[in-house]
Amino acid sequence: MRRSTARRASLPLALATFLAASPAASLAQAAEAEPAAVPAGSPALVLTSYGEINYNRPSNPADQVADLRRFVFGLHYRFSERTRLVSEVEIEHAVTSADDVGEVALEQAYLEHQFSATWAGRAVLILLPVGLLNENHEPTAYYGVERNFVETAIFPTTWREGAIQVLGTFENGLTLSAGVSTSFDINKWDATSDEGRASPLGSIHQELAEARSHNGGVFAALNWRGLPGLLVGGSAFVGGAGQGLPGTPRTTITLWDVHARWTPWRLDLSALLTQGRISNTAALNAPLVGSPTLIPATFFGWYAQAACRAWSGGDLALAPFVRYERFNTGSSYADLGQGLTPADLETEGVLTVGVNFYVTPGVVLKADYQRFEVATAQDRVDLGLGWSF
Repeated sequence: MRRSTARRASLPLALATFLAASPAASLAQAAEAEPAAVPAGSPALVLTSYGEINYNRPSNPADQVADLRRFVFGLHYRFSERTRLVSEVEIEHAVTSADDVGEVALEQAYLEHQFSATWAGRAVLILLPVGLLNENHEPTAYYGVERNFVETAIFPTTWREGAIQVLGTFENGLTLSAGVSTSFDINKWDATSDEGRASPLGSIHQELAEARSHNGGVFAALNWRGLPGLLVGGSAFVGGAGQGLPGTPRTTITLWDVHARWTPWRLDLSALLTQGRISNTAALNAPLVGSPTLIPATFFGWYAQAACRAWSGGDLALAPFVRYERFNTGSSYADLGQGLTPADLETEGVLTVGVNFYVTPGVVLKADYQRFEVATAQDRVDLGLGWSF
């Protein structure tokens, strides 16, 4: 997904620059590019797409799958040099019906207007500016076959909300994104399934699908790119989740992260730390006691990653990488009394070692091996093919 039609056009060029001999540009800089006025004479209507086919091979034969994970197409329309519509539709798992696992979703649909060289605004359905992946999760823009666990289990990537957003780009290298949005609905929590254990916020976000709007949220992200190849920043979200339903306690959800990315010479180094919190979970969990999946009070994750452009020739490029991450989707629970309070979940650690092979800047072949410290039966080999334009 892209933050603007201008950014979609620039990402493959920035990626090619990173993978070529010159280290002057980086993926981090491309990922954080702010909207700019579309040059006069460029096409009014632009078609975009990205997608991926993945093969996962854990030790259990029954869990080995090949999947057309997602196919995304976008239509972007330029009304004028400063006003545009950005929209993207995703099809997951190839087939969508009442009896299949696939789904069709509108992933973003917003109007954007560039008020000046510094300020822009967006409205309707946007990707929230959190972490390094949520706004920039095309398979050509990250390492490894699967998206990292921290930014899928702790962040509900792809996290989108109905919002009004203001964006500022300043000459000192700072970029600001802030706004008001719809929020979560804690009433969607299913204590009988493992969905909340896999991703607490992923199980209760609303995606602007008849979203309950008694409670909303506010968000802000600040990033700095004052030195070539360096990105340092953070984000925060605070929102209500009770949605005013009778019998639902007042609930607030907070989520924050700090992140950095540095691309000196042939290297691409990144790290991220995040934590989420749900308030008043003792009252929320009281009627759920005895269910297998209660609502956690806190959850967290972090990762560190290093990649290297080891070889390139023409459009071809080879980039091995290693990533280590730790995350816990239920790091603490509110006290419900002796024998009733769930035990904190174990913190999972995952080591991923792999390689991205770029056929062109817009087409990538991937392979990796993932080793789990707790769920050792999930150790697996992954293969993938992705594209983006």
